[in-house]
Amino acid sequence: MNHVILGAGPAGVIAAETIRKHAPNDRIVIVGDEPERPYSRMAIPYLLIGNVGEEGTHLRHAPDHFDRLCIELKQGRATRVDTGKRELVLEGGATLPFDRLLIATGSRPVRPPIPGIDSAGVHPCWTLKDARAIMQLATKGARVLQMGAGFIGCIIMEALAARGVQLTVVEMGDRMVPRMMGPTAGGMIREWCEKQGVRVFTGTRVEAIEAHAPLKVRLSNGQFLEVDLVISATGVKPAIGFLENSDIKCLQGVLTDEHLQTSVAGVYAAGDCAEAFDIATGKPVVSAIQPNAAEQARVAALNMVGQPTTLKGVTQINVLDTLGLISTSFGAWQGVPGGQQVELTDRGADGGRGKHLSLQFGGDVMVGCNSIGWTEHVGVMRGLVEGQVKLGAWKDRLLADPTLLMEAYLASAQAQAERALVPGRR
Repeated sequence: MNHVILGAGPAGVIAAETIRKHAPNDRIVIVGDEPERPYSRMAIPYLLIGNVGEEGTHLRHAPDHFDRLCIELKQGRATRVDTGKRELVLEGGATLPFDRLLIATGSRPVRPPIPGIDSAGVHPCWTLKDARAIMQLATKGARVLQMGAGFIGCIIMEALAARGVQLTVVEMGDRMVPRMMGPTAGGMIREWCEKQGVRVFTGTRVEAIEAHAPLKVRLSNGQFLEVDLVISATGVKPAIGFLENSDIKCLQGVLTDEHLQTSVAGVYAAGDCAEAFDIATGKPVVSAIQPNAAEQARVAALNMVGQPTTLKGVTQINVLDTLGLISTSFGAWQGVPGGQQVELTDRGADGGRGKHLSLQFGGDVMVGCNSIGWTEHVGVMRGLVEGQVKLGAWKDRLLADPTLLMEAYLASAQAQAERALVPGRR
């Protein structure tokens, strides 16, 4: 059997290793579009801070790891998949035949349509090549403007702050982390960042960048800023452009079934480019979260070697450390039609971090939540949402006092487990 894995990130590597474990004689080729050895993008902020060197970003550190597993590494960029001929076509016309194909191409940064976006000194923060350029410019005291304050943007922001730059963050949304946090929580994160010396503009766009030295940036609020570096962190989207006009069905990402197989037999998808079933919403979603990518890769790989395996679903899980302020977002944090919700907020005093808790319910199940500062309950919140735990009377008790999360989980999860052990009980 000939397995081709398109994508050299965590999903691609985990899939290749899983295939090798169960199919010792099959051919496995990983195709990556960068000259680097397989590495983790999530480690790039640690590289910027200086906590690790480039080798610290590598997914596997032994230099002969892939050779020992007889996994071939090939550099190339896919231009299309010929499902009839069962071939992957690369730039330059080279082809790779496959019996099973895994699409694990991940995401690409969104390139905002801003005049001057291609100027020297304007960079995304997505690849090791980007990181090298940023480290040359983001020296102590440098004036840096970052476009975007989403989840990835906040991680980059933390790394930049650690480098001692003068940092300004511009976010189009009305709050920071708008796809993860509600208005109250997003506002509290902004207040905290400003207390730490980061200038933040929300509800604001970069309208133009003039390619001078220094760069001159025009904002939609009428301000002009002179900066030494602009970082574009305005979001990402699945890297699936090469599948346009193919037989492989795509919505926001590559649509998959419960086995991670696409609309074409023998072709699978996993990770940030895949659209899989979401437990909380009951709909297919792109879940750009590394734990979900790893599990999708494992399930896809087992199916590729003929071991039928079902993905139990994904849960939207985000835990974010923003300059020391811990926030979380699980499941359908915005709520569901006909659902109930409760919020509890303490903004803190004298420069404190503050605490915020927002719980969303559908029936007697907690379908989603936001939190700031409730670090002791992170595991409980995830367990309630991911486990779809039926709370019964505890739902009303949580509506009255949302701090009773631990008690509700222990009582309800245990009762649900006991019911599952008794035949016929529900």
